[in-house]
Amino acid sequence: MGRVITVHYDKRPVYDITIEQDFEGLASVLEKLGTKGRRLCIVTDSSVGKYYLDKVMDIAGNCASETVSFIFEAGEHSKNLDTVADLYEKLIKAGFDRKDMLIALGGGVTGDLTGFAAATYLRGIRVIQVPTSLLAMVDSSIGGKTGVDVRGYKNMAGSFHQPAAVYINISTLKTLTDVQYYSGFGEIVKHGLIRDMQYFEYIADNYDAINARDLRVLEEIVTGSCQIKRTVVENDPLEKGERAVLNFGHTLGHAIEKLKDFTMLHGECVSVGVAAASYISMKRGMIDKSDYEKTCTMLKSLNLPLNVSGLAARDIIKVSKSDKKMDAGNIKFILLDGMGNAVIRNDVTDAEMTESLLQH
Repeated sequence: MGRVITVHYDKRPVYDITIEQDFEGLASVLEKLGTKGRRLCIVTDSSVGKYYLDKVMDIAGNCASETVSFIFEAGEHSKNLDTVADLYEKLIKAGFDRKDMLIALGGGVTGDLTGFAAATYLRGIRVIQVPTSLLAMVDSSIGGKTGVDVRGYKNMAGSFHQPAAVYINISTLKTLTDVQYYSGFGEIVKHGLIRDMQYFEYIADNYDAINARDLRVLEEIVTGSCQIKRTVVENDPLEKGERAVLNFGHTLGHAIEKLKDFTMLHGECVSVGVAAASYISMKRGMIDKSDYEKTCTMLKSLNLPLNVSGLAARDIIKVSKSDKKMDAGNIKFILLDGMGNAVIRNDVTDAEMTESLLQH
């Protein structure tokens, strides 16, 4: 039996997150959105398309008047305005109007790119997020943040554009490589640390099931992360305040991602950032040493890195200051004021960041 989580804004239901273990419920979701008589474009990358495009095309084809697909080369390097322009051209030639819809089938790159295209094509059309990576399931598919990279600067062009629906098929996690799979836990561990230590402990109690990709346990974990992110984005849909806590680990993580030219996966970079931010929190007396060590143990147990090789701390810090999270010249840094309680700080120094990056 699947799960349904409803996301609200201003106490009004906006969209549902449906969590299942197959694609069989997708037709019902599409029909509720009024796809009959409309066009659908399924956007996916060259890797995911091999596994799931035909299945989703078959389902969508029975729910719409016309279904087309747009496939781009897999990888962060495709998440740019050139790919978006190619997608626009596909939609224009297929005659898509403002009542037609896009389906983002894939990981975070696909979800971000498709969401941005949906937000800007004809000043906005609907998009359905169908994430197939763990990272996208628990993070990028929820909350309406869309974006593409501009000349290597991550997500510098973007928009807030809420999905019409999110449909999660947990079984797609079975086809991820180990590095893709564990990368998703960078965001999952972050969710527990910023908001819910009971959730954090559930992860710690289920390492064996996680390593075995037990779908029952993964459904619980994905549901828990979706609920945490749902609560935060409901309180701050446009990231004017509280929602910034979701960037725990991202200030340094995004800089590492760029300097590594995206050869490290997002969740791996976030893991390094989480370890660093936790260290600064400990040094400031905001969390205990045992809490910091517990965090590091969990990251290592989930095959996630605590440090990065080949980069100088000063370069990481320099690049972090070109990030969109800057506030009047100061880095908006997220720390832990107690486990499960993230706070925003604008006074983290270069010396603190340097020390934190040299610990492991």
